[in-house]
Amino acid sequence: MTQPTAAVLLIGDELLSGRTRDINLQQIAQYLEPIGIPVLECRTVPDVQEEIVAAVNALRAKYTYVFTTGGIGPTHDDITADAIAAAFNTGISEHPEVMAEMAERYRAMNTEFTPARRRMARIPHGGRIVKNPVSGAPGFQMENVFTLAGVPQIARAMLEDIGPRLEGGERVHKVQLRGAGLREGDLAERLGDIARTYPGVSIGSYPWYLGMGDNGVALVARASDTALLTTVQGELEALMRSLGVEPVLDPA
Repeated sequence: MTQPTAAVLLIGDELLSGRTRDINLQQIAQYLEPIGIPVLECRTVPDVQEEIVAAVNALRAKYTYVFTTGGIGPTHDDITADAIAAAFNTGISEHPEVMAEMAERYRAMNTEFTPARRRMARIPHGGRIVKNPVSGAPGFQMENVFTLAGVPQIARAMLEDIGPRLEGGERVHKVQLRGAGLREGDLAERLGDIARTYPGVSIGSYPWYLGMGDNGVALVARASDTALLTTVQGELEALMRSLGVEPVLDPA
C-alpha cells in the first residue's frame, strides 16, 4: 500500500501578522492521523493571488491531498476561490445549487442576500461542493485540493464531508511518556541510540517547563507497527527509570 500524505496551506494576512492564532493545522492533522494520512508540510501565505497559486500548485504535485484554509468569505480580501481557479486554469462563477441553498438560508434568517454574500456561492468550474453545516457557505474540492473556511469551527465541520472521499493508509499509533524532572541533556545520547536501533519508529523529545517543580521531558514514539512500538516503549521506560524517574504513560 502506498502511504497517502497531506499538506496544509494556511491563507491570510492576519495569520502572518500574528493577529489571528491558527488552530486549523492542528485539527486537520488530528482528523487525518487516525485514518493513516500524515501531514508532512504546512505553509502560510498572504492574501496575494500569485503566492496562493504558486503554493497550491507546488503542494498538489507533491502530496496526495492538500487542505487550504481561509479566504473564502464575502470581503474583498477573500481571494482564495479565484486563486484556486487560476491554479487549475479554469473559470469561476456562481454555482446554481449553492446559490439556491444560500438564498433560502438568508430568507429564513430574514437577511438580505447581498452581492457580497453571493461571492461565497462562487465555485471554480469543475469543483465539487464541500458542505458547511455551520454557516451554509460551502468549501469545494478541485482534484486533490480541498478548500475550507478559515474559521476553525467551520473548517472542522467541513472535514466530516471530506472524510469519506479520502483513501487512508496505515494508521500511525503513538505512545507518550512523561518524565517529571528529566532534562534533555541527560537522555539525549541514549535516546539517539534507541532511535538509530529502531528506524521504523519516529521518536521525539519535548521538554516542558511550567515553573520550579513542574518541568520535565515527554518522549513520544510513533509507528504503524504496534509490536515494534511496544518494544520501543519498553526501551524508553527503561531509559527514564535508569535516570531515577518513573515514566507516566499519557492517554493516546
